[in-house]
Amino acid sequence: MKDLFTGRHFDRDVIILCVRWYLSYKLCFRNLVEMMAERGLHLPHTTIMRWVQRYAPEFEKRWTRFARKVGRFWRVDETYLKVRGRWVYLYRAVDRDGDTVDFRLSATRDVAATKAFFRKALRTQKRAPVSITLDGYAASHRAVREMRREDEEWKNTKLRSSNYLNNLIEQDHRGIKSRTGPMLGFKNFDCAATTIAGIELLRRIRKGQFVLGRRRLKNQTAPAIWNAVLAA
Repeated sequence: MKDLFTGRHFDRDVIILCVRWYLSYKLCFRNLVEMMAERGLHLPHTTIMRWVQRYAPEFEKRWTRFARKVGRFWRVDETYLKVRGRWVYLYRAVDRDGDTVDFRLSATRDVAATKAFFRKALRTQKRAPVSITLDGYAASHRAVREMRREDEEWKNTKLRSSNYLNNLIEQDHRGIKSRTGPMLGFKNFDCAATTIAGIELLRRIRKGQFVLGRRRLKNQTAPAIWNAVLAA
């Protein structure tokens, strides 16, 4: 783990704390600057911003090694975010227990974007779902039908439409929107995608989607758990 933080002017625990708090709570960069100043640490808000972009993907990669498989009954939906004043689309899926399956930020909302999300979810989960529940948006239904024709992995996946069953994913969007709302939009698509990935990671941790039993981390503090995962 030392190589991950080589050349940084601040201690790794400070970097992990700032990134973790920014992705978890309704804080802006300047809030974190003030909080660190109270602890005798003086740094510009742009430093924390760079930390988020540099370390969120690395944290996701290292935590993913401990991820447990989710269920095979998926609820899929899209929500909206603003990047440079324009709406973009966040495709998301949870299983019937509410565990996060995957996500993908897209500039478009169409068949191609939906299929790209499903392909990403398959790479993440290593197995196609037994069923996918969608709302009534026609492009999403067409994407599933095409996936079943084009890919053997998907041929037995059932497709159904139910606004009632999809309440689960719509409720889950709130956890993401409540964090991105105070950010007042993103300036750059790639930065938005990286930040969303970090927020989704912290949501998965909170949901208990990682198996850490072998690390003997029961009753340990959050910093101890993070250090153990990143060092593994």
